[in-house]
Amino acid sequence: MNCLNHFSFAACLTLVVSAAEPAPFPGKQSSWNEHDRYDFQVDGKNVLVVLPKQAAPGKPWVWHGEFFGHKPAPDIALLGRGFHVVYLSVPNLLGCPTAVAHWNQLYAELTGKFGFAKKPALVGLSRGGLYCYNWAIANPDKVACIYGDAPVCDFKSWPGGKGKGKGSPNDWALTLRVHRFANEAAALTYRGNPVDNLQPLAKAKVPLLHVFGDADDVVPWDENTGIIAERYKALGGDITLIRKPGVGHHPHGLDDPTPIVEFITKHAAVR
Repeated sequence: MNCLNHFSFAACLTLVVSAAEPAPFPGKQSSWNEHDRYDFQVDGKNVLVVLPKQAAPGKPWVWHGEFFGHKPAPDIALLGRGFHVVYLSVPNLLGCPTAVAHWNQLYAELTGKFGFAKKPALVGLSRGGLYCYNWAIANPDKVACIYGDAPVCDFKSWPGGKGKGKGSPNDWALTLRVHRFANEAAALTYRGNPVDNLQPLAKAKVPLLHVFGDADDVVPWDENTGIIAERYKALGGDITLIRKPGVGHHPHGLDDPTPIVEFITKHAAVR
């Protein structure tokens, strides 16, 4: 039946054009905080991308190391500013070289095929710090900034529990396995943790923001954020610290996420 019998020509044309428009991403579409979300796979791993209503120029994006969706206020605000939000699910790799390789594949896919900005903002919450820092250290020219929230920056501290922290025996055994250490002694003498390898980030002038509780007994701040801050400053790096007095590992984030949102916008928006 001729559509002109029931619709105006303009309406008919709109229907034809809409039907021809491909989805912006493959996979399953759903909704996350009133924004379109797509779930698909890259390099055999699950990926999710949340889309802003209107993408900012250059398609800036935020890339989570772990725990996407926890304390989402900064993400929601950044979506409102035109950022995409991304998470790659490799939860049992704890930032090891295999995880970095998967991140490399996703970065190539998003920047190459989908036109994302060449320098994302990385968000490392807790163990997510290992993913963000290790990938950034391997790719310092591809990072706009790093926001760490009580981030793990040395696996000897967590999950190893070789300092003040409680540690996690199961995750420590997993760390030895995914890094393919011959024994615990090899892990304890390893010099590939974020705290040991800040020079590439300082040279690339990657700005850092760490939010932390100074009563954290899971990821003690002085064994992680404290060492990062001391060494990064000594290398000439730029790091901002937001201390939460008397706060432990939880709750994460800030009651007012504005400092986080402004930090990421300042450094990761494409100009």
